[in-house]
Amino acid sequence: MPSSRANSLIWASVRPALVDLADVRSASIAGRFARTHRFQGWIWKSLIAGLCGALAHTLLIYLKTRAGWLPSFEPYRALQATLHDLVGSHVPAIVPWAISYVNSMTVVGFLFGSSYRLLPGRHGITKGFWAGVVVWLIMGAVFFPLVGLGLFAWDVGQGIKPTLFSFTMVQAYSSVMGKVFALLNRIS
Repeated sequence: MPSSRANSLIWASVRPALVDLADVRSASIAGRFARTHRFQGWIWKSLIAGLCGALAHTLLIYLKTRAGWLPSFEPYRALQATLHDLVGSHVPAIVPWAISYVNSMTVVGFLFGSSYRLLPGRHGITKGFWAGVVVWLIMGAVFFPLVGLGLFAWDVGQGIKPTLFSFTMVQAYSSVMGKVFALLNRIS
């Protein structure tokens, strides 16, 4: 059996390695917690920012309808008609709105949240603006033709007005989403 002096010497040589191992293990656990916590924060921030952007978009559509602006430009009715053609039966008017809200809060919100640091600009509104430009280009080039409105809603028959209004719709959503996401980043 080793003497207490020998035990002290062994412990003195092993202890730094054990402390280093414990530090590495603690750092690993702390790192995993920080990554998980940051990821979870990113999810709820994206959901809330996407919801706020969708509410701003809805308010603009409400104003458009109440004021009678561009009455033949109805992208939600066009989506409803396309869904009717796809499923072969009546699709309630709430379905396109529900799809829009779910998409705004999840898909677009998560894409925005995950690319937030990569977007140009220092402020949330600027980042939202640039994300909106990308979304508007995709919507005008892909979504509008799919629902029968033509490239950038040109087939509506009102010239460039629907194109410009669709840009305004997307900017209402994305700028508010960017501002809210930045505010949530600042407070958490």
